[in-house]
This record gives sequence, C-alpha cells and structure tokens, in this order.
Amino acid sequence: MTSTDRKTALVVGANGVIGRNLTEHLLALGDWDVIGVSRRGGEPADRLRYVSADLLDAVDSKEKLGGLHEVTHVFYAAYQDRPTWAGLVAPNLTMLTNVLDAVLPAATGLRHVSLMQGYKVYGAHLGPFRTPAKESDPSFMPPEFMHSQQTLLESRQAGQPWTWTAIRPSVVTGFALGNPMNLAMVIAVYAAISKELGLPLRFPGKPGAYDALLEVTDAGLLARATVWAATEQRCANQAFNINNGDLFRWSGLWPAIARYFELETAPGVPLPLAEVMADKEPVWQAMVEKYGLAHSYDEVSSWAFGDFVLSWDYDMFADGSKARRFGFHEYVDTEAMFLEIFEDFRRRRVIP
Repeated sequence: MTSTDRKTALVVGANGVIGRNLTEHLLALGDWDVIGVSRRGGEPADRLRYVSADLLDAVDSKEKLGGLHEVTHVFYAAYQDRPTWAGLVAPNLTMLTNVLDAVLPAATGLRHVSLMQGYKVYGAHLGPFRTPAKESDPSFMPPEFMHSQQTLLESRQAGQPWTWTAIRPSVVTGFALGNPMNLAMVIAVYAAISKELGLPLRFPGKPGAYDALLEVTDAGLLARATVWAATEQRCANQAFNINNGDLFRWSGLWPAIARYFELETAPGVPLPLAEVMADKEPVWQAMVEKYGLAHSYDEVSSWAFGDFVLSWDYDMFADGSKARRFGFHEYVDTEAMFLEIFEDFRRRRVIP
C-alpha cells in the first residue's frame, strides 16, 4: 500500500458512543490513521492517537488542531448538552466553528467533512412530526443547533474542493461510558437494579410510549454507513437517514428484554428515572462489590436521556431508503442488537 492510499480521520467527539465505534471501524479497515479529539483524551494505539482540546475555546482549538496537516477526513460527532433546546445552539455551533477554523487552513488535502446529526432536524424532539421523515423535509422555525451547524458547513464548503455529508441516525445504541445519551445502558442498569431489588421489570415511560412505533440505530452500523457516505463520491453534499431498517414497539420488545434478564414483567408505571434512580448509588456500589463490576454509578447513569426517549408517545421513525438507493444496504435486527449489547456489557463487567 502506498502512502497516497492512506487516509487520516479526525474523529471529533471520539469518546462518545458514536465516536468510539467510528474509531474502531476505521482502524479495522486498515488504510486509515485516526486522530481522536476529546476533552478527556484517550489511550493511543497502533495508527491511533488522541488530542485533548477544549472545543469551546477558539485559541485552544487552534493550538491543538491547527497543526494537523495530514487530515483528509473530519468526522464531527461532538455534542454539548444544555438544559434548553435554544441553549444548545451557541455551544454546539461554537465547537464546530472552532474545529473548522483550525483544521481548514491546515489540512490542505482535506477531502470530506462528515457532520453527525439526528432526527432533531425534523423536530422529532418537540412532539409528533411527519413520519417517515425524509431528508428533503423542510426545516422548521429556529432555534435548532443541527440546522445552524449544517448551514455553517454548507457556507464553508461553497467553492471548495472538499465535500460534506450530514448523517441522521435515530437513537444510537452501543457501548460508551459517562455518555449522556445511552439508551441501552439505561435499560441494562435499570433492569439489573430491578433484579437486585427483587422487582419485576416495569416499563417506566409514558403509557402511550409503550405502543408507539419506533426505530433505533446500531452504533456499528452507523459507523459503517458514515464512512461509506464520506468516501462514496455520489453521496457528496447530501444528507442521509441511517437506521437499523426495522421498526418496533416497546410492547413487543420489553418482554424480550425482561426474559434476557430473567425477570417477570408487570404493568408499566410512569417513573421519572432521573428522580427515582437518584438514590440508587448505594445499591449500585453494593452490586459493584458483590459481582465485581468495573464501573461507578456516575459512569453508567444516563437517566435523563432515558426519560426523554421513553416519553415519546408518538411514532418516531424516518425513511432510510435514500441510503439504500445510493448503495448502502446493511441492516440490523433491533431485538438481537439489544441482546448482543447486553452481552457485551456483561463481558465488560458493566452489569452482572
């Protein structure tokens, strides 16, 4: 393999569930070098190094990223949470701006910038929206940070040789610690604590959410689709919905999850997890000692996100056929995916 065959990915937000899986996929492909960017840094490995940068700080971003001349592809998956939707715009737009300001002048061989989005683009977080959502659906009244980020990226790309894609997954499921948006971890830890307390597995979300039609996106599938879109010329300057390819209702999936954890089910009770799980750290610590678990309660807690997802008492899915028309044909069985993730959690000693 010649040096011209090699590509260098800058994965921004490298420690999240999306960035972690994307990094693993790129390294497995063999012809990529990866530079991971996060505030916490990370452990280097063959063809992988990390840069610790405060992306909210323009000076620090320029200092840490401004010398990365070798970058050919930017995969942007960073996210800053805020308590209000309007409050998300400034920090998330600032971070993307600082990355582009630092990298674009330096990386003269840049080919592509991939922007990670989601169904918030369609207003899915606000209430019932048109389903299946399509990439061509018109935007809605701002503020919405994903709209602002895409507008910024399009304006920076105008007249430049590099291209962009916007990747729009549903809820992304996979392994990551200390992540504020990790649905599989919410369910696994909730089930493990329910079992430890001798309780049945009750659905804790809104009653209407139990029968709504949903979909999710496997983190590994998302990684493969993201790299495909970034390297397939026909995908240039396009947005793509990426999902597992099947639909489910919690009413069908919840009993299967209960069986995996060897739990009985019982009628659901609307439980605000951020409140009812707030006092469970002593229970978890006892489980850590009893079962030899590897992680603290803070590392495995994303209860507010669980409340958010389990409150969707309306259909939540998008049309994934555009990616298939452009050549990406992979899919994942969602029930099997959840059970495989739970097995992975057990292997990693996240849950008993």
